[in-house]
Amino acid sequence: MEIPLMTTRTQRSRLFAAGVVAASVSLVLTGCSSSKSESSGAPNASATVNEVKADPKLAGLVPDDVKAAGKLLVGADASYAPDEFKDDSGKVIGMDVDLANAIAAKLGLKAEVQDSGFTAIIPGIQSNKFQLGMSSFTDNKEREQIVDMVTYFNSGSAVAVKKGNPEKIDPKDLCGKKVAVQTGTTQADEIKDTRDPDCAKAGKPGVQNGGDKFDLQTDVTNAVVSGRDQAMMADSQVVDYAIKQSGGQLEKVGETYGVAPYGVALAKGSKLTPAVQGAVQSLIDDGTYKQILAKWGVESGAITTSTVNGAVS
Repeated sequence: MEIPLMTTRTQRSRLFAAGVVAASVSLVLTGCSSSKSESSGAPNASATVNEVKADPKLAGLVPDDVKAAGKLLVGADASYAPDEFKDDSGKVIGMDVDLANAIAAKLGLKAEVQDSGFTAIIPGIQSNKFQLGMSSFTDNKEREQIVDMVTYFNSGSAVAVKKGNPEKIDPKDLCGKKVAVQTGTTQADEIKDTRDPDCAKAGKPGVQNGGDKFDLQTDVTNAVVSGRDQAMMADSQVVDYAIKQSGGQLEKVGETYGVAPYGVALAKGSKLTPAVQGAVQSLIDDGTYKQILAKWGVESGAITTSTVNGAVS
């Protein structure tokens, strides 16, 4: 299924974790590993974060109808650990969830995070089902045409293969290879818009099937672990997390590339946009933001300044 770029995920993707992985990946994943993750630490979902108190000035920017409801409805595709995924009880947790809760608290509100298919989140924002989309969306010019984007994180793309790279996969040349990606992601678009055309120019076959597309990142990872596919492409921190959870069955090949910011998605021209941007910046300034990233082992993606619609491409 081909998804237009403006409704695709970020320049990356997502994966599994404790509960979701145990439930959906237990047939092929066992144990735990400690692969390096580009200057970030290991996730610790039980780590504590400072209590976030409302900022009266920022709370004053919240529209009256939202203030009266007392909550922010947040859409997230809970299959993309460590950004957003489900624990053993089915509760949605992760970096984006903690940040959504902290943003809401800064604004004197509560966040209600709802699991949603990734490609349904932006339409949900446009139809007022959600006020925010926090689901590892890359901020890009095309997406900014239909939603506002408040930047909060940097991520890139990466490639993972079976441990030891038995098929000698070159991450810069995936022509003719079987590569798993999540539907609707930038990696899926990368195969269609960049990888396959480059293969054709070189006189080589494209990535098989235009990439094996799965609705859930957990299934993407399983495809490589099980040997169905030779490689997977996803957001860099998602690949790192998958490696850590794979029991030594996966490894990263090549370097992270295509680094770009994630953005909180809001309705175009939303009165909430300046309030959310102010809340993100306040969390960065008071240290809460860094605590949340450290909790999920993704400190390497930290930013120092949050912007609105600041995509460069």
